[in-house]
Amino acid sequence: ELAAAAAGQDVRTYCDEQHQVQKSLADKFSLSFDIFGRSSNAPNTRLTQHFAKALEERGLIEERVDRMIYSIDDARFLPDRYVEGTCPHCAYEKARGDQCDNCGRLLDPTDLINPYSAVSGSRNLEVRDTRHLYLLQTKVADDVRAWVDARSPQWQPLARSIAYKHLDEGLIDRGITRDLKWGVPVVGPDGGPRPGMEGKVFYVWFDAPIEYIAATEEWADKTGGNWRSWWRLDEGAEDVRYVQFMGKDNVAFHTVSFPATIIGSGEPWKTVDQLKAFNWLNWYGGKFSTSMKRGVFMDQALELLPADYWRWHLTAYGPEHSDAAFTWEQFQSTTNKDLADVLGNFVNRIVKFTESKFDGVVPEGGEAGPLEAKLAADIKAGLETLTAEFEAMEFRKAAQAARALWVLGNEYLQVAAPWTALKTDRDRAAVVVRTALSLVALFARVTAPFMPEAAGRIAATVGATDLSWPDIESDLLNTLPTGQAVSSAQVLFAKIEDAQVAEWTERFGGAEG
Repeated sequence: ELAAAAAGQDVRTYCDEQHQVQKSLADKFSLSFDIFGRSSNAPNTRLTQHFAKALEERGLIEERVDRMIYSIDDARFLPDRYVEGTCPHCAYEKARGDQCDNCGRLLDPTDLINPYSAVSGSRNLEVRDTRHLYLLQTKVADDVRAWVDARSPQWQPLARSIAYKHLDEGLIDRGITRDLKWGVPVVGPDGGPRPGMEGKVFYVWFDAPIEYIAATEEWADKTGGNWRSWWRLDEGAEDVRYVQFMGKDNVAFHTVSFPATIIGSGEPWKTVDQLKAFNWLNWYGGKFSTSMKRGVFMDQALELLPADYWRWHLTAYGPEHSDAAFTWEQFQSTTNKDLADVLGNFVNRIVKFTESKFDGVVPEGGEAGPLEAKLAADIKAGLETLTAEFEAMEFRKAAQAARALWVLGNEYLQVAAPWTALKTDRDRAAVVVRTALSLVALFARVTAPFMPEAAGRIAATVGATDLSWPDIESDLLNTLPTGQAVSSAQVLFAKIEDAQVAEWTERFGGAEG
C-alpha cells in the first residue's frame, strides 16, 4: 500500500504492474519457473483461510485486544512497516515495525523508540485499542523445536543458528492480522464475516508462505497436475524433496513461524527438507540504497552487461557463508580473469586454431595417448567434485570447481601444444585439437547452470547443442564427430575496461559513494 500510494496507483494496479516487472526481469536473467505465482490469487485466499480455521479449531488462535500505534494525521493504524523508529535492541534508527534490518530481531511496532509514520513521516501518534487474531506459538513451541531438531542437521549453519536463536529466546504468540486494506480477508470459521474483524486482513508472513502451496495449485490448474500429491503426506508427498532458498532475514519466518502454522494445523502437510540461507550482499561494505545512489539493481545491471556476467559473479563471489561486499574493482578483476582469460580464451584459441590449420572441422587421425588419459582422469575427478558441490548446494564451491575444469583445458593446451606438434606430427596435433574441441562442448554443459546464454554460444562454436548435465562415466574427451564444422564466435566475454568502471562508479557509487 505504501509503494502504491507513492506511485499514485491503487494497490491492485500497482501489484499487477510489479508482478509483470519482476517476471520480465527474471526472464531476462534466465530464471525460469514452473509457475510464477502471487499471493493475491484465489487458491491462496482459500488456503490461508483454511489454515486459520484449522488452527482455531485446535485452540491455537485467540482474539486479543491490542494496543497499536495509530496515526492521528493519517487517520489509520500503523502496522509493521507502516511505522519506523529506533530498534530497542541495537539502537538502529531505521528499524521497521516488524523487524530490525540491522540486528535481525523480530519486533512489534510498539517496541520502537521514537516511532514515526512511514506513510507521512508524522510523529503525531498515539496507542489505541484494536482487536486482532493471535497464533499461539507458545503452545506448539516444543513441537517446532522437535521438528527443527530433526530437520536442521540438513541445513547449513546459518539457517540452523537463526532457527535456534529464536527458539532459545522463546517463541511468543504472534498477531496474524493487520489493519490494512490489501491482503487475504479475515473471515469467521464458517467463512462468513467475523464480528469485530471487518476490514482486517491476514499478516503477510502468515499468508505468504502458504502461497508456496497455492502456487502449486495454480500450476496444477494450468497443467492438469495433482498439486496435493506434492504437499499432502497422505496423498503421495512422502517422496518429495522440498528445498527453500532465501536471505537470512527471512529464515525466522520459515524455520519458526510457518512451521508453527503447518504443525499447528494438525494436518499432514509436507515441510521443508533443506533450507538454504544467504547472507547480505553489501555495497562497498554498506547497504544498497536507491535514495543515496548506492548500488546497481537488476534492471540497471542489464543496461551495463549481459545477465550472464552478473549470474557468474553473484554465484562465484556471492554472500553464501558470510556477508560479501560488491565492488566494481573486484567485479572487473574476477570477470576479466574467470570469463575472458580462462574460459573465453580457451574456447577462442582452440576454435580459431582449428579454423586456421584444420579447415574449420573436427580433424581425424591419431590415437589418444598418456596425456589425454591423465586429462580424462583429472576431468572426471573435477566433474565429480562439481556435481557434488551442486548437489550440496554449495554454489561458490561449485563455481570454483567449474573454473578448475576450465583451467585444466588451458593447461592441457599449453602442454600438448598442437601448434608445435603440427610442424612434425599432424596426427598428434589432430588428437590434441579433437580432444580440446570436445572440452569446449563439455565446458558449455558445465557452464550452463551458471551462464545459460553464454553456454549456448560456446556450444555453437563446435556445432554442439547438448547442454544437459554430462555423464561422468562417458567418454567426455571424444564427443564430437570428425568432420563436424566449428566456427569461432565474436568475443565471448568482453573485458571490463577501467573507463567503464569509472563511468559506473560515477553513476552508481563506489568506494566513496
